[in-house]
Amino acid sequence: MHYIYIIGVILSWIIIALILIHVILDNRQPAKTMAWVLIILFVPVIGILFYFFFGVNQRRERLVSQRSLDQLSKRSMLNFVEQHNLKVPEAHKQMVDLFVNQSLSLPFKDNMVDIMTDGYAFFPELLKDISQARHHIHIDIYIFEDDALGQLIADALIAKAREGVEVRIIYDDVGCWKVKHSFFERMRMAGIDVVPFYPVHFPMFTSKANYRNHRKLIVIDGMTGYMGGMNIAIRYVKGSDEQPWRDTMIRLTGGVVYALQRAFLVDWYFVDRTLITSRTYYPPLVTKQNNECLAQVVTSGPTTAYPEIMQGFVRSILAARRYVYIETPYFMPNEPVLFALKTAAVGGVDVRIICPLHSDAHFSEWASRSYLRELHKAGARIYLYQTGFLHSKLMVCDDALSSCGSANIDFRSFENNFEANVFLYDEGTALRLKKVFLDDQSQSIMLNDLPDRLHPKFLPRLWESLTRLLSPLL
Repeated sequence: MHYIYIIGVILSWIIIALILIHVILDNRQPAKTMAWVLIILFVPVIGILFYFFFGVNQRRERLVSQRSLDQLSKRSMLNFVEQHNLKVPEAHKQMVDLFVNQSLSLPFKDNMVDIMTDGYAFFPELLKDISQARHHIHIDIYIFEDDALGQLIADALIAKAREGVEVRIIYDDVGCWKVKHSFFERMRMAGIDVVPFYPVHFPMFTSKANYRNHRKLIVIDGMTGYMGGMNIAIRYVKGSDEQPWRDTMIRLTGGVVYALQRAFLVDWYFVDRTLITSRTYYPPLVTKQNNECLAQVVTSGPTTAYPEIMQGFVRSILAARRYVYIETPYFMPNEPVLFALKTAAVGGVDVRIICPLHSDAHFSEWASRSYLRELHKAGARIYLYQTGFLHSKLMVCDDALSSCGSANIDFRSFENNFEANVFLYDEGTALRLKKVFLDDQSQSIMLNDLPDRLHPKFLPRLWESLTRLLSPLL
């Protein structure tokens, strides 16, 4: 028995050593590598299990062939794009070129942007647009909940499908783990194409659980689009755990809907391997306004060469001259974003961050606290929203540039998730989103006024530091 025990220990350490070698050879960011090394060494059973589910790196897989992406990008959209007198402001030219050169994220002008800050504003507007659909409805969503609101949206989509409207839905397999298959099957039986994103089946493909489609995109008839932070679930209206839910969703009309359509159809090819290239999905633009509101839809994910949304944030922050205002439910920035924010704050830029006072994810809340204190020490103003749970994801800079979408300020959004944000180069839109930020700020408390958060005692500070080590994995 003594020899069996020794052999078992030796085999265990051999397995741990092999997995550690695999982690190191993957050449991730050092912080993420060290986080995995520590969790595997100190809690090997749990660490190894988590690594197989969430750590195996599949970035190198060519999940969508470049040839197909070229067809979707160039044949489907570029042939249909016609913009007269497009002028990119000199102040934003390098940012616009960055996105165009990396992922063919074209800028579109003359867009209308409607801002909705709660589910009571968003879902009635969405239901109205669904009821008016004549050709197609495309939904790319992280969570489609089987609750009262989910059933209402599903019924509206089924009704349109029976009228002959094409309805396609992509839902995230992990985001909808708790949703019964019968919920989606009811829509399939009514003629709706419903496909999960990157299904996770145990024990095969368990590492897929780490790469999720966190996007919230909706396109109706190629004329109207939505994006932002809201999923389809009743909590986005009524809140959860007796907390009101504060979120931001924007409704877009104009040329930028072409870009939303392109993003959806690329994802559709990803999940269904169906290449959709018809002109009918890119109807001729009927521009009723000439407002020079310039917009770019930017997508990013683990299969792209560069983290485009993160690059957009870093460039926006470093280019700011007066202020940078950011709302995010989870603040665990990677090194480039944290360095950019600290650099801006130390340089005299008015950097303000609003996060929820109490998060819906306790580990993330604890891990974020040391990051917020670090940024506070650099001169940034930190606000904690106390009227409910803040799930809004937006950024405004210098009354000139703004961004809204699905990306949080954390490792997962910048490196693992498939995300989508719109970058808007327009003073009017920036001022309206700035007002949204300032309204939220008025319902927040400053970190300065919370001595337990600003100067925690030893044990809470130790726990915060330990959870921060796991922030690349949360």
